[in-house]
Amino acid sequence: MASIFQSFPILRRAAPRLSRELFTCRACVKTPSASVVRSQFQSIRQTPVLQAFRFQSTQTPNHFADSSPSALRNLNKSAVGKATPQSTPKSNSFPETSDKAVAYWLLGSAASVFGIVILGGLTRLTESGLSITEWRPVTGSIPPMSIEDWETEFTKYRSSPEFTLLNPNMTLPEFKQIFWMEWGHRLWGRVIGVTFVLPTIYFIARRRVSIPMAWKLVGICGLVGFQGIIGWWMVKSGLHDDLFAPGSHPRVSQYRLTAHLGAAFIVYTSMLLSGLSILRERALLANPESAQKLFATLSHPHLRVFRGSVTALSILVFITAMSGALVAGLDAGLIYNEFPYMGLGLTPPKKELFDPFYSHVPDQSDLWWRNMLENPSLVQLDHRILAMTTFTAVMSLFAYTRYSSRVRAIIPANARKGVMGSVHLVWMQVALGISTLIYMVPTWLAATHQAGSLALLTGVLVLGSRISMPRRAVRLVQQAAKSKTTAFSGSDKRGIGPGLGGREQKRV
Repeated sequence: MASIFQSFPILRRAAPRLSRELFTCRACVKTPSASVVRSQFQSIRQTPVLQAFRFQSTQTPNHFADSSPSALRNLNKSAVGKATPQSTPKSNSFPETSDKAVAYWLLGSAASVFGIVILGGLTRLTESGLSITEWRPVTGSIPPMSIEDWETEFTKYRSSPEFTLLNPNMTLPEFKQIFWMEWGHRLWGRVIGVTFVLPTIYFIARRRVSIPMAWKLVGICGLVGFQGIIGWWMVKSGLHDDLFAPGSHPRVSQYRLTAHLGAAFIVYTSMLLSGLSILRERALLANPESAQKLFATLSHPHLRVFRGSVTALSILVFITAMSGALVAGLDAGLIYNEFPYMGLGLTPPKKELFDPFYSHVPDQSDLWWRNMLENPSLVQLDHRILAMTTFTAVMSLFAYTRYSSRVRAIIPANARKGVMGSVHLVWMQVALGISTLIYMVPTWLAATHQAGSLALLTGVLVLGSRISMPRRAVRLVQQAAKSKTTAFSGSDKRGIGPGLGGREQKRV
């Protein structure tokens, strides 16, 4: 019996009080029965706080100065109340990691942006973008509902340069076809805005995103709204004669078209990377030990070079796509419809590439950059050079991961698959580009080629997300691993770890 009291300080301190409670006449002192006190003492003894103190307490706490049943009940309530907030986070605080539903919503929004990029390409190829001559962000969602409404819209279009110079014989049914294309494109843009802004407000208000992700979502909302402004700014450039050269084909400015497409690519990239980052953080935190091993592998010097190469490749793909927008804006794909030659050689004559006609100043100081951005021959040549550079870069990256023994031994399996996927996408994109050029830009092939550029960028971005080491993810993984180790060592010291807990339970 003495050994039991020595092993359990709580019993040693509570024994005198319990003996008085058990052996005092109940008729003289109105106290609960011994069985009630014993059951209460056993329930208190099993609380998490007392279990932590069971083998470590060497001093008599003030809680046991009075070991009456009321004092024990108060101690039980306070112990449970202190243990609960540690396991349940406050509802008014932002979590460390965002909800998985937020990631799926971001990826779905990115897919919607992917679709509107394709529809925008079709709108441009069918020359439907100038059919609506006004920008009404709210009321423009309602299409013409009567013959009078259609006549009003058609009258507005007849006052545009495109109708005067290109479509003077267009009928109302033909106008309806291009109107519905542009109206659908604008409506889809409004739907993307609403389905992104409202869920953003909901997720932030409900504290289902981390603070950095909340700021990212607010920034993407701003980009979506800015994209609508750029779209109207682009359309406006084709509605006035003074915004393009006299006698030229009525079309939107190639600069504004490139800005519009570039903004769409940035919005898509932001949504895609944000969604992927949430999923990756959650997957890493699910197993901190494996995540630390992965980070140790990714920090290898050879993979640092590989990671930097993937980042540079994503920038190169983006620039190549933007040069394609310049080709589309100038209709440069309708000349030199052959590959790899351009006329009698691989390049047109130098005089044609740097024509003084495109210079706007007497000293011709803008000759080079004006021709690079406004001369269809040089713009197409630049796009060819960038496309073949991108193709070479992807194939070089593939060779680096396959034929470098050091990289092949340490590169993660999902990154190896990402490289192979990028190889397939770049081959497809090159085939689509050459076919579009040879067949003189058919609508369906040109739209597929534009979608292929975004698909290739997607493949490179996914590859980059698999080998990235964001500081926040590394910090969260280190904290999770440290807390797990601390919890395990603490439980082992308290005697509730494997083996020790079993021996103590036997002793009890």
